[in-house]
Amino acid sequence: MSGWDDKPQIIGFKQQRPTVAKGSALNSAQRSGLVLSSESKGAGQTKGPADHQRIAKLDRDDAPKPPEKIGVEVGHAVATARMAIKNADGKSMTQKELATSVNAQPAAIADLEAGRAVPDQQLLSKLERKLNVKLRGAKNTIGGPLHPPKKK
Repeated sequence: MSGWDDKPQIIGFKQQRPTVAKGSALNSAQRSGLVLSSESKGAGQTKGPADHQRIAKLDRDDAPKPPEKIGVEVGHAVATARMAIKNADGKSMTQKELATSVNAQPAAIADLEAGRAVPDQQLLSKLERKLNVKLRGAKNTIGGPLHPPKKK
C-alpha cells in the first residue's frame, strides 16, 4: 500500500538523530532508562593516529638535509696559515685583510675558520693560492703545503 498511506518526504529536511549523552547526563539517563545510545559521533577510526597525522609524520621524515659544512680541520688550517703571514709591522694577517685580498666578505672567512661555512670551491681555491696551503682533498693532506717539494 504505497502511495497515499506513506508519510510525505520533505526535500531538504533532515530527520533528528537521537542525542548522545555524555558524563553525568549519561549516568542519570541510564538510571532512568532513557539512554538509547552512548557511542560518540564520528568514531569511525578506532586504532592509530588519524591519516593526516601519519602523512605529516612522513613529510617530516623526508625533509631535505641541510648542506654539508666545511670540516673543522679546514678552518684550523686557514687560521694557522693566516696567522703565519706577517705584515711589515710584524703583526699577523687579520680575517678582514685576508677577505679583502681574496675578494670575499670577512664573515665568510670567520665562518670558514669556525667550521660553519658551506663549501665554496671558488673561495677555497683563492685561499689556497693566497695562503699556499692545501684546503681541499684528502683529510691527511689538508693544511700541508700547496706545492710540496718533488721527490727524487
